[in-house]
Amino acid sequence: MTNGTRKIRVAVVFGGRSDEHDVSLRSARTIMAALDSDRYEVVPIGISREGKWLASGDPMEALIARSPMFSLSDGEDVAVPTSERNVEPVIGAEALMPQAATEGVDVFFPALHGPMGEDGTIQGMLELAGVPYVGSGVLGSAVGMDKAMTKVILTQAGVPQLPWVLVTRREWQENPHECINRIEAALPYPIFVKPANMGSSVGVSKARNGDELRTAMQEASHFDRRILVEQGVEGRELEMGVLGNDAPLTSGVGEIRPSGDFYDYASKYLNDSAELIIPADVEPAIQQEMEQIAKDAFLALDLAGLARVDFFVEHGTNQIYLNEVNTLPGFTSISMYPMLWEQAGISLPELVNRLVELALERHSHKR
Repeated sequence: MTNGTRKIRVAVVFGGRSDEHDVSLRSARTIMAALDSDRYEVVPIGISREGKWLASGDPMEALIARSPMFSLSDGEDVAVPTSERNVEPVIGAEALMPQAATEGVDVFFPALHGPMGEDGTIQGMLELAGVPYVGSGVLGSAVGMDKAMTKVILTQAGVPQLPWVLVTRREWQENPHECINRIEAALPYPIFVKPANMGSSVGVSKARNGDELRTAMQEASHFDRRILVEQGVEGRELEMGVLGNDAPLTSGVGEIRPSGDFYDYASKYLNDSAELIIPADVEPAIQQEMEQIAKDAFLALDLAGLARVDFFVEHGTNQIYLNEVNTLPGFTSISMYPMLWEQAGISLPELVNRLVELALERHSHKR
């Protein structure tokens, strides 16, 4: 902004205690670089894996130095704008939020993925602080993060989904044989096993038989106390972006062709081996049905700002199944959500600008 108008201060929050910490760093770096420096002052706020909040110096560099899982270079040279204000480091959200609010942050942009960031926890804290923030509120974030609760609500809304079974960690630990029998009685192989409250395909496995199912259940139980077991389907993996509040818009369709059995964490972030096709070659009638399902799911879950909706389209029948809804999709250089909107004519800088505006609009309506 010019002519003496103060820049909008956007606090981008990244890192966090979840297993998606590294992905969050990549998303945040992309977001911060995309925010127009003429309009926005970026206030970077990092959260370490231990939960310490960092708001002075260079929080991004401090967390990158402690995240050796993969390189953040992505092949491009990005200059990230930083805040002009010197904010002292604090430990714990209860200390940070009143300080951040009084220091003049206009809107928060959570770039957090997974539990303790995408699940309504930080959203509740921001509500208590009375500040605008990008994305869904407490209810939508919490429900959208929990795959099982998402399925319960979307079933009620008439959204087509694949059959599924929920197993708790305690049930699995106390009687794994009974759990396997119950799953096999309800679902034919192949089966997908997922922690109910994780994203980025962390802890997700495909099982083709009882031995693989046992291994998959053990893996998923490390990440959550609730485990979602879902019937597999032979079909295409398609994704669609949603943007807006109470009158959401949908992007075009993108297709994922994994190099392995499915689009796992390594394919998404480590080896970039999956083929992403944008726009996907989809019949108009199928795309229109997907658009309606995406909007129905967005509104049924009370989402806001943004979401990525993932679908399966079964080979032979073209039956559409909603797979998952992601309330804070990735913003890395190879993430589907920003690429879908780029194809739709909305550049990354304009996309993050719209998300900030949607956050301010939603906050204004609530007040």
